[in-house]
Amino acid sequence: MSGHSKWATTKHKKAAIDAKRGKLFAKLIKNIEVAAKQGGGDPAGNPTLYDAIQKAKKSSVPNKNIDSALKRGSGAESGGVDYKTISYEVYGPQGVAILVECLTDNTNRAAMEVRTAVTRNGGTMADPGSVSRLFTRKGVVTVPKSQEDREVTEDDVLEATLDAGAEEVNDLDEAFQVQSEATDVVAVRTALQDAGIDYDSADVEFVASLEIPVDADGAGKVMRLVDALEDLDDVQDVFTNVDIPADVLAELEAADA
Repeated sequence: MSGHSKWATTKHKKAAIDAKRGKLFAKLIKNIEVAAKQGGGDPAGNPTLYDAIQKAKKSSVPNKNIDSALKRGSGAESGGVDYKTISYEVYGPQGVAILVECLTDNTNRAAMEVRTAVTRNGGTMADPGSVSRLFTRKGVVTVPKSQEDREVTEDDVLEATLDAGAEEVNDLDEAFQVQSEATDVVAVRTALQDAGIDYDSADVEFVASLEIPVDADGAGKVMRLVDALEDLDDVQDVFTNVDIPADVLAELEAADA
């Protein structure tokens, strides 16, 4: 789940749990393989590959797995797969818009699995363009507040990234999210590194232009639908315009406790 709603922090914590399973590793490895195939196997000359490798390392993917994916993607080692990127547009409970990005070697399988997950969890497939028009591709860099040598403030992040193209900085409780134009994400990430500020992830994502607030019932249903989609092997990212207010999130967490 991407976006700067109150749920972003929850999803950030959930990602750490997911990392203990093999599913996240497989998705990160796939990203490296595709990036190497599309832009070459040298991270210094391929920013997409550089960020894919950094993301994998931060999620504790073993170096040997990263190296193998690099070799497969660049053609230095056999066994590479021809992955295709395909997107699906979905309406979730209470009118929430959802974009599903897949990276797959079998588009028929991906389509069937996405459709099944959607219909079983209270969503409907949307016409092409009806959902995507509600989102804009943006550069999104996540910066943890607690760093090895200090606590990073919003002013620190702004000062480091403003000239590199940062448009806004959102507070996600335990981290800051820096948004920029999609073309500026590498410049923003590099500016943070130059300022000695570590980052968790640097990606191009779909950011909603208008968020939809939901009640506890709708929030629970949307979260179940997104979880079902994210559990699919072919699904790389799920973006939504849901806004789960703090009181609703607290209600859900209390119910889960």
